[in-house]
Amino acid sequence: MKRSNAIVAATLALSINALAFAAHAAEPPKALEKCYGVSLAGKNDCAAGPGTSCAATSKTDYQGDAWTMVEKGTCTTIKTPKGYGSLKPIL
Repeated sequence: MKRSNAIVAATLALSINALAFAAHAAEPPKALEKCYGVSLAGKNDCAAGPGTSCAATSKTDYQGDAWTMVEKGTCTTIKTPKGYGSLKPIL
């Protein structure tokens, strides 16, 4: 009887795990947007102004022309020592 209970418990646990994984996999990806002025030096996603080409090229923390992708709608709420994030380059 104990073995039967263990098999049922294991089957139930595996079923719950499979359902949880399927529910997580079905979530649509979150929309993202470029957010300027929130990247740390060398941690930007791309295009950090003149003389740079792409990711990891920003020279200073919170560089105004360097951007990072963030969840849509959160950029302008991100506070840094230089102010808030911006949807446009900070010149």
